[in-house]
Amino acid sequence: MNKLPDLEAWAIFAKVAETGSFARTATELALSQATVSKAISRLEGRIKTSLFHRTSRRITLTDAGAGALERASRILQEGEAVEADITDRSASLRGQLRIAAPMSFGITRLAPVLPRFMQMYPDVELHLQFADEQEDLVRDRFDLALRIANLGDSSLIARRLCQVPILLVGAPEYFKRHGHPSHPSELAQHKGLQYSLAHYGKTWRFRHAEHGEYTQAIPFQLQVNNAEALQPALLAGMGLALQPSFLVWQELSDGRLQTTLPGWEADVLSLSIVTPPSRTRPARVQAFMDYAAQEFQSKPWARVEEECAVLEPPSQ
Repeated sequence: MNKLPDLEAWAIFAKVAETGSFARTATELALSQATVSKAISRLEGRIKTSLFHRTSRRITLTDAGAGALERASRILQEGEAVEADITDRSASLRGQLRIAAPMSFGITRLAPVLPRFMQMYPDVELHLQFADEQEDLVRDRFDLALRIANLGDSSLIARRLCQVPILLVGAPEYFKRHGHPSHPSELAQHKGLQYSLAHYGKTWRFRHAEHGEYTQAIPFQLQVNNAEALQPALLAGMGLALQPSFLVWQELSDGRLQTTLPGWEADVLSLSIVTPPSRTRPARVQAFMDYAAQEFQSKPWARVEEECAVLEPPSQ
């Protein structure tokens, strides 16, 4: 038999055998009596054997029905058990939570806030994957991902937490040797340290409130595929870099780095949580989303918008 077994009909058969009544089975399963009757008839037609003796007063199992009952009952019980377990896991704060995040942000900012979440929800099992390349949430079965980008349209649902300014920075020692540029065109005379996966590529783009937008290529002595790896060379005064605020906030506060190009602003990206397109999510996923929003909106490197939106881009 090549067809998929009629598992629904076998489960209904097991319930009819348990209750001894089509009407009572329909009530317990929230089905119409006609649906129950058709399921049994469909099953008997499929196996070409009667499962019940029917009289006006009662129904009883045939020999074939009695022989099938134990395994049919297991189908019903397993189906009820798996639904109950999944429902319980969805409604309760326990179970596995798979999260993807960018490498630098994951290590420097996400990892330090995990212990308190783990203390609050000890039955949630966290599985994290850090990578600067974006993961496919649906294919790789992630519950959510943190992304630092200006998100385009997709079938994913995004909750924007805050803005992350990208800052042009250098060490005081570098500026002593090379001076502060006053216009982006002067960057051609400077040395750059480049995050190779940045969306803007090798041409840096800046905006000014009065002078508009300006792009400028800059010579690079160092290119890496992880922004945190630029920090040692940056602090050693080897060049300028466009770095996200969360990576350089402390160094700017204590004077080890300085911003430059006053009046000109590089990109401002958004820190967002994205989830697969399902409109329902387990309680543990919602709990982490709320926790992350509370944590990251209060950080000094975050630029909090007046209202952090919930974005639901159209499906492609």
